[in-house]
Amino acid sequence: MDPMTLVYYAAICGLLSLAGPRLGGRWARFGVGVLVGLGAAAALPAIRAVLG
Repeated sequence: MDPMTLVYYAAICGLLSLAGPRLGGRWARFGVGVLVGLGAAAALPAIRAVLG
């Protein structure tokens, strides 16, 4: 993994962890994590294109 990808996913996971306790039970947090991960993975190519 290149450094940009590591920093990007670290930022996404860090922000998600801030909201973790407020998201409800274990399965709700898991579901939100899956959705955020899918969204982050889908957005990364566009972000890379903008940043060059």
